[in-house]
Amino acid sequence: MMAEGAPSSWSAMLACWRDDPGPAVVTPQTVWSGAELLGRAAGAAEHLRSLAPPGSPVPALLTSAPAAFAYVIAGASADRPLALLGPRLTAFELAPCIDALASGVLLTEAEFVPLADDLAAQRGITVVVVDTPAPSPDVLDLTPSPSGTAFILHTSGTTGIPKAVPYRQDRLAVRSRINAGLCSLSTGARYATASPFHHIAGFGNYAVALAAGAAVVPVPRFTVDAWAALADVGVTHALTVPTVLEMLLDADRLDLPALRVLQYGAAPVHPDTLRRTLAAVPSVGLVNIFGQTEGSPITCLTQADHQRIAVEARDDLLTSVGRAAPGVEVRVVEPDGSGVGEIVARADHFFAVSDDGWLRTGDLGRLDDEGYLFLSGRRGDKIIRGGENVYPLEVEQVLESHPSVREAAVVGVPDRRWGEVIKAVIVPADAAAPPDADELRTHVRAQLAGFKVPTVWELAPALPRNASGKLLRRLLLAAPEPK
Repeated sequence: MMAEGAPSSWSAMLACWRDDPGPAVVTPQTVWSGAELLGRAAGAAEHLRSLAPPGSPVPALLTSAPAAFAYVIAGASADRPLALLGPRLTAFELAPCIDALASGVLLTEAEFVPLADDLAAQRGITVVVVDTPAPSPDVLDLTPSPSGTAFILHTSGTTGIPKAVPYRQDRLAVRSRINAGLCSLSTGARYATASPFHHIAGFGNYAVALAAGAAVVPVPRFTVDAWAALADVGVTHALTVPTVLEMLLDADRLDLPALRVLQYGAAPVHPDTLRRTLAAVPSVGLVNIFGQTEGSPITCLTQADHQRIAVEARDDLLTSVGRAAPGVEVRVVEPDGSGVGEIVARADHFFAVSDDGWLRTGDLGRLDDEGYLFLSGRRGDKIIRGGENVYPLEVEQVLESHPSVREAAVVGVPDRRWGEVIKAVIVPADAAAPPDADELRTHVRAQLAGFKVPTVWELAPALPRNASGKLLRRLLLAAPEPK
């Protein structure tokens, strides 16, 4: 529920920056005040109006450069919402997104012009290279319809084909207030993440920070040194993933002088990693948020919950993703004998739900007597590698297009650093001349993003199937050493 007098849209929440001389976007090269950010967004809005009609989504290949923030805010204001796409994907993977958006233009940073040109040649669209927009003397309109779309993020369906998730203004405003509360975000804070700009963990969380009056500190690419450099700009809040936590703990570089809250998620975290984190930054509040592009937060292991782990020795909570977030109803449907079933949820801040209002997550889990949720896997076969979703069918189809492959099956196998890594089981077309793993890696990488390339390979005379011919993926999970 929205508090009385609270802004009814995400764009309206950004009015807190209208005359603010304090920093809103901070990078090593650039610092924009709130007033400058909105002024440049007004200039970007003029540009977008010249490119697309009202209500038309504008696909964009952008990273977390300051100009990207101005353009997303502009799109929400001008009713030309940006549809953020993953520049690490290939033209083959992005083409269905372009088709579904039905836009005549594609925005891109200069770095991705070859990819954009490839898409343009395939889909007959116009490529527009964006630069830093000049400030406009006009005042940016921050009063859009609450039912309008602020921006569009993409997720993947069960077939691996990305699908658009419009972020409605009013629901995004509710989400921003809930997330800001869970993460103690407010005016004066500085929020950093190295998550890709097109992810919910990227701009999806930057949107929350800006709406709360917190400055954003984008990290274009994670390295241990890039993280350490956040100390120089006084970062108070940060988001990371378990893979990065492991790297920073191993390097003894996790702590930052001004850090108050550390948010983690996107993939399962090993209990030992969480114990080490609690010990390494005992004065930092930890938050684990479970959600999806279609709706987040669903549950949250709060700062108070992490204190229970540390003070009350509640080791059972090390593997939990917390309890229902404010305003969320969580259920487990069709549970088995151990209480594990599909997780479904509903809330006013979800963006893509079924006709009955429930979000069917496709994740499996159980609820304990205190309402803590414990994940058990996924109803489908989705693999999550370092926070990136990979769908086996998509990879299998590419592998089976290789002339030396008769059949292929792909599964995720547990990995301490990445959460899961991709294992491919190959049935050669000719058992006497099996394909080389390096050759198959090159073949897959030519069509799919690097994180979708298998790292574990196994040859088999046949794939295990049941009497009806259905592939028994569970029998493929034993992992040999990577080749």
